[in-house]
Amino acid sequence: MHSSKMPIAVVVIAIIIAVVAIGIAVFFLVRQLRRRHVAKVLEQREDDQVHYAFIINPSKPQADQRRRQIKSFCESKGIKQIEFIDTQLDKDGRACALEALGHGADVVIAVGGDGTVRTVASAMSGSEHAMGILPIGTGNLFARNLNIPVDDFEAALTIATSHGSRKVDVGRLSLLDDPNEDHPHAFMIIGGVGFDAQMIEETDPKLKKNISWLAYFVSGAKNLFTPKFKADVTVTDAQGNTHTVEGLVFRTLMAGNCGEIPVFSLMPSASYDDGLLDFEIIDTSGGLLGWANLFNDVVHQTITKKPQQSPLSTNSTIEQMQGVSAEIKLEKPALAEVDGDMLGRTRHILITVDKQSLTVRAPESDPAKASAPGAATATASAQIRDKSTTTDPSRYQERSAAQP
Repeated sequence: MHSSKMPIAVVVIAIIIAVVAIGIAVFFLVRQLRRRHVAKVLEQREDDQVHYAFIINPSKPQADQRRRQIKSFCESKGIKQIEFIDTQLDKDGRACALEALGHGADVVIAVGGDGTVRTVASAMSGSEHAMGILPIGTGNLFARNLNIPVDDFEAALTIATSHGSRKVDVGRLSLLDDPNEDHPHAFMIIGGVGFDAQMIEETDPKLKKNISWLAYFVSGAKNLFTPKFKADVTVTDAQGNTHTVEGLVFRTLMAGNCGEIPVFSLMPSASYDDGLLDFEIIDTSGGLLGWANLFNDVVHQTITKKPQQSPLSTNSTIEQMQGVSAEIKLEKPALAEVDGDMLGRTRHILITVDKQSLTVRAPESDPAKASAPGAATATASAQIRDKSTTTDPSRYQERSAAQP
């Protein structure tokens, strides 16, 4: 006689699908509310007539259309000093931004996805020049965390070409066992090693193009039961104290500058302007049950906005701590990534943070965001107003004064 009970796996998957569907519905509702808020904020911003350099990723399907739109917008605003520099296979956003600064650009604007943003930010960090973001990627996670519109290009253009900025942190990940490395790899959202890197590495580009960030879930399902990782991990906290765990076993280890992704919150305490990184170590056991528990943990902390596990979890662990650096010595080589860009296999990693080293043009923080699911919060101390120097009119540097 066949049992009438549904397999546990089917029930778990059905619950996950239902929760994701509800989350997506809430996400789109919140996005519409934010869009209305941004429209009001833009009315209060002032145009800035300086030299702009637009760093464009030409591989994006919208690149040519957006280039024309930028030219038309700048014409209508009377902005005459503009230049375009395209990224290439052998010339990333970092190299393009350095070239733009060499040309005398006052504001450098990344036109692309998170990869373009992070490489441009790598050069702009510490430069005292402002960076703008025009998101045309699939995830655009950093733009989302800063409340820069991802579905209203003209609004994003208005923000990038008008006064009003924030000081933000920049994460750095160094592959210490790679003799060819000449600089740490910047990240604005998350850098990690393990499952997250494997998931990104195996994501189908065509599927990503069609269903955006949801393609990562498909890739993740393929890697649920790959072997775990083992490493000695040393974290240095804000007071300079070191905490070492030897032989740590995990599925993935991530360092977060921002913790919010569409629908979910991976690191609720992560703040892009506090001078700290949030380190998260994830593990599961018990096969599909462990991953179901982990999903429940993520939903729980998304709702509660606290970095804690669900009291119902039995086969998953999420350990979270804050610090200024972490050194990871892996037993075997593993894939590493920063903001979705693969760095290859490594056994020795150093992760650090540059506190408020980057000026990004962004709208004011939205008080309502603090209560919105999956929304990042910004501290008032990081909001600044741009001022042009008058000592040398041929050059421009953004200075900051604390807003009331």
